[in-house]
Amino acid sequence: MSIVFIIASILLTVIIYLVSKRIYIKTGKMVFSPIILCPVIIIAFLMFFHIPYESYAKGGNWLSYMLQPATVALAVPMYKYRATVKKYLFEIMISVTGGAIVAIVSSMLIAQFLGVNSTFVTSLAPRSVTTPIAMSVSEIIGGNPSITAVFVICTGIIGAVLTSVILKYLPIKNPVTKGMLFGISAHGTGTSKAYEAGQVEGTIASLAMIFMGIITTVIAPEVVDLCVHILVK
Repeated sequence: MSIVFIIASILLTVIIYLVSKRIYIKTGKMVFSPIILCPVIIIAFLMFFHIPYESYAKGGNWLSYMLQPATVALAVPMYKYRATVKKYLFEIMISVTGGAIVAIVSSMLIAQFLGVNSTFVTSLAPRSVTTPIAMSVSEIIGGNPSITAVFVICTGIIGAVLTSVILKYLPIKNPVTKGMLFGISAHGTGTSKAYEAGQVEGTIASLAMIFMGIITTVIAPEVVDLCVHILVK
């Protein structure tokens, strides 16, 4: 029975993802994005058929385990667009480093202001990078990876929507700038939206997302320790 649940859970997740992705492609509406639609449909399915989450998780966790190895795949676009990386390396590094520091510090300040516990505060710190990296960083700095994953999703959705609105009303025409905005503010979700704007925008967003993950992994422990020291004082 356990094997049946595992296979059924994996198939359910994959099928719902493919269906929601098809709906999103046809409508182009962020509300139908797989990152929103998949959890809603799965939760509704489990509630309707009275299936315990623990039973579903037996298969769902297998997909979660693949998140960290999947980060290796991020090296592919870096190699594929190495000429672009070389051309815009300085701009990418400066923008991403600044974005990473601001994201970590602002997240912790907001969490501290709201009066949440220390684990919650540190869990918010890596919210601006893609999920597998964010969860790994969260574990390193003493956060809760599950809480981090939730806020990574929220950041991606809100960031992609707000960036689209900002670009609609501000006279920003440079595709590199657009790509940087999407990649830094909304990681994978933003990168997907950036590709809708153009190939250059999507490429730069992909690179920004990758470097955002690398830099956040390197600086997060030190920045978080500094913020905790200052906030506690």
